[in-house]
Amino acid sequence: ATNPEPGVAVIASALAAELYDLEILDRDIEDFPFNYTRFFVLALEDPPRAQRNKTSLVFSTRHRPGALYECLGEFARRRINLTKIESRPRLNRPWQYIFYLDFEGHWQDPECEAAIMGLLQRSSFVKLLGSYPAATTPVPDEEVVVESTPHVGR
Repeated sequence: ATNPEPGVAVIASALAAELYDLEILDRDIEDFPFNYTRFFVLALEDPPRAQRNKTSLVFSTRHRPGALYECLGEFARRRINLTKIESRPRLNRPWQYIFYLDFEGHWQDPECEAAIMGLLQRSSFVKLLGSYPAATTPVPDEEVVVESTPHVGR
């Protein structure tokens, strides 16, 4: 690095190491073969649409039974596949959460736009983070796991 700082490290790609003349200390640091580190690129303009897109947003629900179910139902009714949902506590608001959501599709696709509009009606807060080309990494086929259950009392 041009101006190395003691005690500072980064998790980055080999390309980033090459571009910024960084020393690679360790490779393949994941715990599981399909564990990936996500990187965000922030831009003032949306990237061009790709053949496969993903969209990210954050939202908060009203504090009542079934609120999250109703919000997620906006996507299920339109057959939009959710690829990630994560809850985080809201700062200085005990027992309130922000939900981070990734889903397949571009926010301008008619079904995605309709789901977001439905979410706006059912939630207390929505922030669209944007749409971007989906990763080209293949998703592993679903495995069917059959476990034998011991028969009690036989």
